[in-house]
Amino acid sequence: MDNIKDTVLEVILSILPITIVITILQFTLIWLPLDMFIQFLIGVLLVGSGLILFLLGVNIGLLPVGEMIGSSLSKTKRVWVIIFFGFLLGLVVTVAEPDVRVLSSQINQVSGGRIPKDILILSVALGVGGFVALAMFRIIFSINIVYLLAGGYALVFILAAFTPSVFVPISFDSGGVTTGPLTVPFILSLGVGAASVMRGKSSSSDGFGLVALASIGPILAVLLLGVIYG
Repeated sequence: MDNIKDTVLEVILSILPITIVITILQFTLIWLPLDMFIQFLIGVLLVGSGLILFLLGVNIGLLPVGEMIGSSLSKTKRVWVIIFFGFLLGLVVTVAEPDVRVLSSQINQVSGGRIPKDILILSVALGVGGFVALAMFRIIFSINIVYLLAGGYALVFILAAFTPSVFVPISFDSGGVTTGPLTVPFILSLGVGAASVMRGKSSSSDGFGLVALASIGPILAVLLLGVIYG
């Protein structure tokens, strides 16, 4: 019961400021049509209800399952199994990420279909999956994350020089949308679960940083997509 109360309060405090600001603007500067403003208020109620249910689902089911999967994979002691399922889980959770679908729809609309929606989603998902697998590999072999981050972003800027300019901003937006409400909790819990077995404890130096690495993957994937389309 306390978890439900805390979640409801958290959602209200999250959406209330923007609701107040838009309401003030409505009656001072912008004066939207009344039906559109009412639609906004209805949308706020629907978003709030959805966020409450979503956050409860994350706390009750997604986080515990992610940690259990990470710890169970690590107990197999088979490197290829851990890396493969790290890739697979990163792939499927990104395909389900709402932020990625919103971005792909907007880009598909603005580009007039030049950048297909499904191709962009698949590219982003492959990028995340590949770097989640790399992150699991890092945890297993205790590789310093600084080297991977530096190498990853160096590769990003090198590849950006050979990519059509229209794909560069899209690639960085793709890296941002992967840090959405579905992908981040699952990837974090997966890393914490794996680190708790590999290190014998839940180590922040090993369990975290997966999101930072996972964000590089879609950037590289979309840049490569730009090279192919270019």
